[in-house]
Amino acid sequence: MELIVSYQLIELLKEFKDIFAWTNKDLKGIPHDMAQHQIKLDTLIPLVHQARYRLNPNYATIVQHDIDKLFATSFIKRVEEAIWLSPIVIVPKKDGKFRICVKFRKFNVVTKKDPYPLPFTKEVINIVAGHEVYIGIGQEVTLISSTPHAS
Repeated sequence: MELIVSYQLIELLKEFKDIFAWTNKDLKGIPHDMAQHQIKLDTLIPLVHQARYRLNPNYATIVQHDIDKLFATSFIKRVEEAIWLSPIVIVPKKDGKFRICVKFRKFNVVTKKDPYPLPFTKEVINIVAGHEVYIGIGQEVTLISSTPHAS
């Protein structure tokens, strides 16, 4: 049975392959006039400009390559003056590649917490499991199921 479901899923993905982002360039984003994410900061706490960490020269080309990719896809942009600086850290992955991380510890201290955070993905999946249709509007959720026991 799992083989049939896997085959059906692959066929479905192939049929609608044009709606998925397969590379970073495919990610178009949401127009700024429709939605824009903002991080609210506590203005009573002073801004922090953390010092850069020393970067292993062997990692410099990896970092530059990844940053160039982010610029090319407009994930990041240059700013004239940074009001907040956080160092980057290179973390080795199990497959031998490297992940570039930003150390946001001091930045997180001054970030105002969201009173309506997004739910955990696992919780949402458990709630909608077994239902054929999931409609989410604001905080209200409608679940539609063709089986009487899934509610």
